[in-house]
Amino acid sequence: MAALGNPEMLTRKIKLWDINAHITCRLCEGYLIDATTVTECLHTFCRSCLVKYLEENNTCPTCRIVIHQSHPLQYIGHDRTMQDIVYKLVPGLQEAEMKKQREFYQKLGMEVPGDIKGELCNMKTHLDTQHNGDLKSEDPANKEAGDEKAEEDNDYHRSDEQVSICLECNSSKLRGLKRKWIRCSAQATVLHLKKFIARKLNLTSFNELDILCNEEILGKDHTLKFVVVTRWRFKKSPLLLHYRPKMDLL
Repeated sequence: MAALGNPEMLTRKIKLWDINAHITCRLCEGYLIDATTVTECLHTFCRSCLVKYLEENNTCPTCRIVIHQSHPLQYIGHDRTMQDIVYKLVPGLQEAEMKKQREFYQKLGMEVPGDIKGELCNMKTHLDTQHNGDLKSEDPANKEAGDEKAEEDNDYHRSDEQVSICLECNSSKLRGLKRKWIRCSAQATVLHLKKFIARKLNLTSFNELDILCNEEILGKDHTLKFVVVTRWRFKKSPLLLHYRPKMDLL
């Protein structure tokens, strides 16, 4: 009972060194960036490290379990929770990574994608708020006006990096889309496309669909940017995807 009344006894400080093994990538030995987890064993790595590794292997780098005999990239997914934890635990890591990405695009003479710009603006706002100690509650009228302005400024990902897609049907059991050419955010996932197609075709469930690129079934959590980088890197736009009724892999 004495412990419950003493806050100091309930607080335990942990050094970053003690948990480094849980927030670093086994492949590059650096802190996790764009954390990606293997669904079979739940081991996590940097996305770029894992994708490069799986180009030549089909096993987990940590436990060596076979992820999939022929399509291991289908069984990995972005782990946003883990990445958020890493950014919160390691001071300055997120800011440094966003800066690197911005400098990379500028060095190539390319426009910085909207999602990176948004992250940088959000971080700057957050840091400014912390620096100024702005913890005062907002006036209800000002808060309402601010909410309205935020809604007006919301561009629904139009400022994100965009991907042009052609959605073709390769099954006689489904009909083709009237408008098969679409353009959307690179952060959209294969799952979003499944829901879009199911809605347009009046299907009872989006789970009835498979989406393929280069005759390979895509995982539902893959972003379109990931698909372009790993399967369409040296090909011209638009990204050609096919859809068909779901087939169970044995």
